[in-house]
Amino acid sequence: MSTTISPAMPQTELAPEGGHRQRGGFNQRMYPRWFLLPGAAIYAVLFIAPTFASFYFAFTRWSFFNVEFIGFDNFVTFFTDPQLSKAFVNTLIYGVLTSGFKVVLGLALGVLLTSNILARSYLRAVVFFPVLVSTVGVGITFQALMNPSHGAINHVLAFFGISGPGWLTDPNLALYSIIAVDIWKGVGLATLIYMAGLVSIPSEYYEAATVDGASGWKNFRYITLPLVSPATTTVIILSLIGGLRSFEIIWAMTGGGPGFSSDVLASVIYKQYAAGFYGLSTAGNVVLFVLVAAVIIPLFSWLNRKQVDL
Repeated sequence: MSTTISPAMPQTELAPEGGHRQRGGFNQRMYPRWFLLPGAAIYAVLFIAPTFASFYFAFTRWSFFNVEFIGFDNFVTFFTDPQLSKAFVNTLIYGVLTSGFKVVLGLALGVLLTSNILARSYLRAVVFFPVLVSTVGVGITFQALMNPSHGAINHVLAFFGISGPGWLTDPNLALYSIIAVDIWKGVGLATLIYMAGLVSIPSEYYEAATVDGASGWKNFRYITLPLVSPATTTVIILSLIGGLRSFEIIWAMTGGGPGFSSDVLASVIYKQYAAGFYGLSTAGNVVLFVLVAAVIIPLFSWLNRKQVDL
C-alpha cells in the first residue's frame, strides 16, 4: 500500500490577503486587552477615584453634610501642631528602625537556617510562626507581658535582681518597645525571603572560591552579599512600607500613648477622624501617601541599579 504525500501548500495560499491579514493581526493583538477592562474598572473605582477624592477633601473642612474649602489650613495645622509633627518624626524612626533590623536579622537568620545545623526545619518553623499570628493578638499579648507591675518580662528580670522599666508606660521607651515587638513579629518573613535568595545562588561560586582559598567571611562578603541583593531590595521595600504605614500593633499596645509619645501618622489619622476632624484626618492620609511615595520610589530605583544578576 503506497502513501501519497502532497506538496506543502505555499505560504501565500495559507495566509489571507494583505488587508484581511493586517486586520486579523490587529484583532488578535487587541483581543486579550479586553480582559483587562473589568480589573481596570475595579481599580479605578476602588483606588484611583478615592485617591483623587482624598486630595480634594484634604483642602476642605468637611462633614457628612457640608464641605468648606479652606486651602492649605489642614496641612499648616498638621505640621505646626507639636503633637502632629511628633507623629511625623515617630513614623520615620519607626520605619527606618524596623526595616533596618529586619534586614540585618533576616539575613543572619537566613544564612543560619540554610546551613547544615541541627533541627533546621524546626527552627525555620519557630522563626516564621510569629508572621502567622494576628498583629492585634501579638500587640495585646505583649501589652500584658510588658506590664510594669504584673508582666512576665519584668518578673523574669526581677528574678535576676534587675528592676524592669515601664516598657509601655515610659514616654522615652514606649515607641522603641513597640518597634522591638514589630521586629520580632516581622523578621520571619524577611528570613523567608532571604532563604529563597540564598538557595538560588549557584554552589559553583562557593566551590571556586574555596579552591582559591577564600575564607568564610570572604565568601559572605564577595559572593553572598552581592548575589542576595534582590532579596535585600525586597525586604527593605516591604518592611519600610509596612513600618511607615504601621497602625494595628501600635494601637493595640499603647493607643499612641503614654500621651503622644508613640503616636505615628496612622494613629494620628485615626484619632483625628474619631474626633470628627475629617478634613485634618484626610490631610494626614495625603501626607502619609506622599511620604511613602517620596521615600519608596527613589529608594527602589537606587536599589535596583545596585543589584547583581546571577
